[in-house]
Amino acid sequence: MAYFLILAGVLLRLLPHWPNFAPIAALGLFGGTYLNKRWALIIPLTALFLSDIFIGFYTLPVMLSVYGSFLLVGLLGLWLRKHKNLHNVVGASIIASILFYLITNFAVWAFTPWYSKDLAGLISCYFLALPFFRNTLAGDLFYITIMFGVYETVQMLVKKYNWRAKWLTV
Repeated sequence: MAYFLILAGVLLRLLPHWPNFAPIAALGLFGGTYLNKRWALIIPLTALFLSDIFIGFYTLPVMLSVYGSFLLVGLLGLWLRKHKNLHNVVGASIIASILFYLITNFAVWAFTPWYSKDLAGLISCYFLALPFFRNTLAGDLFYITIMFGVYETVQMLVKKYNWRAKWLTV
């Protein structure tokens, strides 16, 4: 399942989509919740790196902030493992979106020449990134709903009908 999730993450980043409407945070939360700890952190970072090979790399400090934010999201997924319910899954998804927005836009402000290095520049950076935040939030909630919803529905059906489905084991 881990390889499938990586492949899906790469393909969904490479296919045309709205800016920042991507499954990487959802992979981190889902992996952290259902997979072992190693895969929980490797899946989103691997999908991100493999797709970046095709999309292109960018300023190292900004790139490290992107990868670091998704590492934090994977850790949030590990917390979610023991606290999984609908409210926590939705809350974790919203927190993941906010973390990504705050961390990466701070890095854009701090490490690129696009904004003045004062409070006005920082506010401008965050303000101009709001449309991207909207897409990040929408994408995270969309992919979380798909991943968690499909997985939990199949698990429920397996239990209800006593199906043997070794392929569901993660």
